[in-house]
Amino acid sequence: MSYYYSPLRRQWPEESGKRNAEESSVLAFKTIFFIRTRNPDPLFLSATFNFLTQKNRSVTRFTYTESPSKTHFKFLSEAQKSNLEATLEQSLFTNSTDEAWKSFKTLTSCSSLPRKPLTNSLITHLSSLPDTHNLKRAFASVVFVLEKNPSLLEYQSVKTLLDSMRIANTAAPAFALVKSMFKNRFFMPFDMWGGVLVDICRKNGSFAAFLGVFHECCRIAFDEKVDYMKPDLAACNAALEHYCREVESVVDAEKVVETMSVLGVRPDENSFGLLAYLYASGNFQSVSATILHGLEEAEGRGCSLETCNEVVKGFVHNENCKSLANLIIESQKLEPTSIVVERSFGYGVITACISLGLLDKAHVILDEMNSQGACVGLGVYVPILKAYCKEQRTAEAAQLVTEICSLGLRLDVASYDALIESSMSCQDFQSAFSLFRDMREARIQELKGSYLTIMTGLTEHHRPELMAAFLDEVVEDPRIEVGTHDWNSIIHAFCKAGRLEDARRTLRRMIFLQFEPNEQTYLSLINGYVVVEKYFSVLMLWNEVKRKISAEGDKRFKLDHSLVDAFLYALVKGGFFDAVMQVVEKSQELKIFVDKWRYKQAFMEKHKKLKVSTLRKRNFRKMEALIAFKNWAGLSS
Repeated sequence: MSYYYSPLRRQWPEESGKRNAEESSVLAFKTIFFIRTRNPDPLFLSATFNFLTQKNRSVTRFTYTESPSKTHFKFLSEAQKSNLEATLEQSLFTNSTDEAWKSFKTLTSCSSLPRKPLTNSLITHLSSLPDTHNLKRAFASVVFVLEKNPSLLEYQSVKTLLDSMRIANTAAPAFALVKSMFKNRFFMPFDMWGGVLVDICRKNGSFAAFLGVFHECCRIAFDEKVDYMKPDLAACNAALEHYCREVESVVDAEKVVETMSVLGVRPDENSFGLLAYLYASGNFQSVSATILHGLEEAEGRGCSLETCNEVVKGFVHNENCKSLANLIIESQKLEPTSIVVERSFGYGVITACISLGLLDKAHVILDEMNSQGACVGLGVYVPILKAYCKEQRTAEAAQLVTEICSLGLRLDVASYDALIESSMSCQDFQSAFSLFRDMREARIQELKGSYLTIMTGLTEHHRPELMAAFLDEVVEDPRIEVGTHDWNSIIHAFCKAGRLEDARRTLRRMIFLQFEPNEQTYLSLINGYVVVEKYFSVLMLWNEVKRKISAEGDKRFKLDHSLVDAFLYALVKGGFFDAVMQVVEKSQELKIFVDKWRYKQAFMEKHKKLKVSTLRKRNFRKMEALIAFKNWAGLSS
């Protein structure tokens, strides 16, 4: 049966289990320290048995002595005492341990104790030796001094002994020493010895023995106003670990959390992790109340990721997402309205799910909260969206954004941009389109970044048909500055893919929407027609350009060197010399330099066998155009 001290109730039940535990510790201590001891020292046996049997009247009190001649005490003169102390000091200086111990025994057998520095030097010396025999001597010395004159002891000497006991992993004498300290009101600061007992218990796999010390420290700290005896966080977690892992008692765990509250000790990730261990018992309601108590003590300071990890393990691994959703909802009631989203319990739980690889569970928890009508802030959704992007699960991300928008929440531009960029990088174009629609419906003004991301991605992945459909969808949105260059990108992509009819259709759509084609528009079309040797289509383009130039002059459309070069090369290849000379005339008019060598080569490749006499019989006009071209290009014989 567990027992505890409650600072709120000021109770300390005297239970039979406690007495049995003390008697068991006495027997265990006797076994460890006396069964295998050869030639035990009288002082050691006397001090130890006096301490261990003083509260149990059923055990006969006795003192072991080496010989009858030493059973009576004698008093030392000052000179004799000084001589023994000098011998003790010299023995310690020369590391003569046995001689030092002999001098100490002589002094104590005569109802005397060495000076305070010598007493502590001896204890420190014995504690520092690596053998168990001298560790027993150090223990006996401290217990004896505690019984006779505790003021002679220094904290550091006792700490040294306890540290040695930790190394030797001697649990029974360590607890016996601490209980002797309590009995003789030798109160050391808890942080000097509490950690030793916690470590020893952890090595031995149980904190049951620590509970009595823990609750007694709480009693001393509160009832006797000894603040430095208050247990620290590690000690509270040790007690909590016993009740959570060993006893699995929610009630006792709650009392420890209550004690921590009174102590002013804030629960950490280990505290919540220990409470999470109780979730396997299925008593989620009680455990949730305990966690909420801990969160209330946190006073809006939030939980660490490690804390939330442990909470998530307890709930999610036991397939109880609904209870975890309820816990988040209840925690929201305790958190101040001014709390930063990243420090809220809900945000921590969702982030913990993601860090544990439970992204789908995080989404389920949010769905459960929404189904209960809870207020889920936008910040809680952000970690899930980022995780979806990282895992390139862009379809789920787009669906979640739709859910967010349906709840009246609004993502910022940066979040949308990141999601769209992720969708484009994994070629999930439909999700990118869906996200962009959500942006438009959310009335976000800054759409340019995401628009360019989509257009650039479609261009890089050679999807002009999607570019055309996307542009048709957004072209009338005043927040998006669609220009001729956007249509040019689509036309260029179609031409590069050899889809010239689609390119021409895009040109017609562009003109219908009152976007004026420019030099780049025609240049892309010319290059596309040349690749498939559709030179007549180039001639049609020239006629169109010629009309534009004639109608508009130099105001809106100008021939540049690249366009002149493309027209000349294509028209020469197609044998349309009349049109070639029109282009030459226009280039001379605009003072555009033309390299004739390229067109000579094109003529020789395509029309090497073409003769003027042949054309004279067929078409006089074509003959004149050919002669004019040859004269201009320097091809006349």
